[in-house]
Amino acid sequence: MTRTFLCTMSAAALLFSAPAFAALDDAAAKAVTGKAACNACHAVDKKIVGPAYVEIAKKYKGDAKALATLTGQVRAGGAGKWGQVPMPPNPPEKISDADLKAVVEWILSK
Repeated sequence: MTRTFLCTMSAAALLFSAPAFAALDDAAAKAVTGKAACNACHAVDKKIVGPAYVEIAKKYKGDAKALATLTGQVRAGGAGKWGQVPMPPNPPEKISDADLKAVVEWILSK
């Protein structure tokens, strides 16, 4: 196989798989987090009740398990990692699995 053919096939594979990995932009993330009421306690760059998204991203930078860890924490809720104020659990009825994954990926990109 020629190098050109391999490059073309690789580019085509990325092009057709892109929608499956489409990242949220800031406006879309704000809409999803607003609908799920995340914005009542979190903001991008400042602590409200819970930590700022940039602080979450900083804490989990380089952690290969960050996506799974954070989606699990959002689903289950909890307290103690960022202070004593508990975060309530967030069931799929409040934020879908797809939206949750996309929002956590967006947070980790901050």
